[in-house]
Amino acid sequence: MNLSRSFGDSRRGRAVLMLAHFAGMIDLVALPVWVGALAQHYGFDLEHAGMIVTAFLLGAVVASLIAAPRFNRLPHRLCAVGGYGGAALAFAAATQVDSFGALLPLHALAGLSLGTGLSMVHGTIGRSANPHRLFAIVGTALGLGAVVFYGAVPPAIVAHGGKVLFIFFAGLMGVTAIACIAFPQRGGEVEHEHSRTPLPRAAWLAVAGVTLMALNQAIIFSMLDRIGVMRGFGQDRVNQVLLVCGFVNLLPAVLAGLLQQRLSATRVALMAPLLQATLAVIIASSPVFAPYAVAASVFAAVMIFTHTFLFGLISRLDPSGRAVAATPAMMMTGSAIGPALAGSVAMRAGFEGLAVLAVLVGVGATCAFAYVGRRQQAGIA
Repeated sequence: MNLSRSFGDSRRGRAVLMLAHFAGMIDLVALPVWVGALAQHYGFDLEHAGMIVTAFLLGAVVASLIAAPRFNRLPHRLCAVGGYGGAALAFAAATQVDSFGALLPLHALAGLSLGTGLSMVHGTIGRSANPHRLFAIVGTALGLGAVVFYGAVPPAIVAHGGKVLFIFFAGLMGVTAIACIAFPQRGGEVEHEHSRTPLPRAAWLAVAGVTLMALNQAIIFSMLDRIGVMRGFGQDRVNQVLLVCGFVNLLPAVLAGLLQQRLSATRVALMAPLLQATLAVIIASSPVFAPYAVAASVFAAVMIFTHTFLFGLISRLDPSGRAVAATPAMMMTGSAIGPALAGSVAMRAGFEGLAVLAVLVGVGATCAFAYVGRRQQAGIA
């Protein structure tokens, strides 16, 4: 029996996967608050604040690149519990230090741990009966978690300091580690030809497109707080924008689930990078609050909506679950480069330089997805 499939399709399994997806993809929610807290409350410049977050994301990438190809051979329960538990311990230790030299390796350790656990989560989702629908469900959980996060954590940071963020992270990871005890020990046997066949080229191209979109997401989202504050919009209004963003993020995964049979994944992918780049230009360039606020409110929603379709597409291209088990790598490679790159560009070319960079990355993602579409139309994987 396919244990990975039965777990992902059970009520208990879906609940665990929803929590684990939210905890594992916390960078998609927390990035602007994370960089902002490190800059404002720890005194780091944008470049060094971005480097600390990048250390976390690079750790997750490395762990995912190691775990994903071995997804069908690893003990899923042990990796999930140990991964989230290790991240909890690392973030708990981060609450006790405030120097760059201490926070950097602790973030890297947290990322290595989390990437291992999250690979088990996404591989399990990919081997469910309907990966697109289940990813939409866990994406909705991410949106719900974002509302709670934006409503509670930024005000608490203002009142009590930056350590509040790491206390929240440690608690979230710890609760998730306990929940992951419900994971199956292994995912069951995978068809021989699927587990040994090289990944199709179309799958690699889709992975490249997702990575580039994740890079654009991280470039702009990591600087969202700082752009608003340094443009004079005020921390309170920026926090309100983030809260609205959380509510907006409840919608894209639900819509993606409802529109599964109505929209082509490749057509969605072709439009999304252009829309994402357009919103990025508005956020980075607008001297007026209203355009900034509107674009920022829907910016993350584009990624959530598009990634749901692409997760389903990649699951079909590679039924073994190996490609989607690498979701942390494809998402966080872009995310890892983004904060440090954004901080460096912002310090040297201003926020307008981020707009130019976002357009270039968006063009690259569009080209990757266009090639996927041509190969799909030709019936070539």
